[in-house]
Amino acid sequence: SMQCYPGLVLALSSLLGALALLQLSLYLRVPSRYGKHEERLCRPRGRLPARCAWFLQELPSFLVPALLLALRSPPRLEPLGCRLLCCLFCWHYFYRTFIYPFFTRGRPFPLQLLFFGMLFCIYNGFLQGYYLIYCAEYPNDWCTDIRFTSGLLLFLLGMGINIHSDLLLRQLRKPGEVTYKIPQGGLFTYISGANYFGEIVEWFGFAIATWSPPAFAFAFFTLCCIGPRAYHHHRYYLKTFTDYPKSRKALIPFVF
Repeated sequence: SMQCYPGLVLALSSLLGALALLQLSLYLRVPSRYGKHEERLCRPRGRLPARCAWFLQELPSFLVPALLLALRSPPRLEPLGCRLLCCLFCWHYFYRTFIYPFFTRGRPFPLQLLFFGMLFCIYNGFLQGYYLIYCAEYPNDWCTDIRFTSGLLLFLLGMGINIHSDLLLRQLRKPGEVTYKIPQGGLFTYISGANYFGEIVEWFGFAIATWSPPAFAFAFFTLCCIGPRAYHHHRYYLKTFTDYPKSRKALIPFVF
């Protein structure tokens, strides 16, 4: 039976933090080349349809924690805090794996980025699941702790913003369209990266509720990974659309 090794958790969390800084250094000035930032002269080879790509990429983040839970003997049913936190993580990735891909209307996704995305989801799914299922120790009243309750509220708020923003983006295109348009409504009224803002809030909420090195490392990685992408989206909109609202910020309302 698998056991908890705190040193492994700390090492994997530290590596995730280092990967976050690497992401930031690679993509702060130059965006990752997919979607609206894909080079126009690139030939459409080595790509999968967006729906298939998103499904395959996100699937490990759902399956790996579920497999770890199934392999644990005896099953971990207590405390309630561990069950709820593990369910929050799997809930997000259930949506991202089994619901979001079948409604997205994005462009074909490069296989190289899909491969690295899948590797990350396996890595992070193992880290978060392993910690919560085999290592986490919470008091029985953790569900009433201010860290859990405030983190849970942030998580739900962020997930709501993320799902609503995805819906608004999806409605911009008719079936078969690949052109980009100005997002309208919701938090897009104030920021260009409303969907990214929601996901960042979501994972920082999860980190506060979990109060663990793996969750904070993942929240930091999320910020370093999609924060720059939100910034490059903002610059793209400003360059592409002459009527783009100048009052909008890139990621955080009223800041930048």
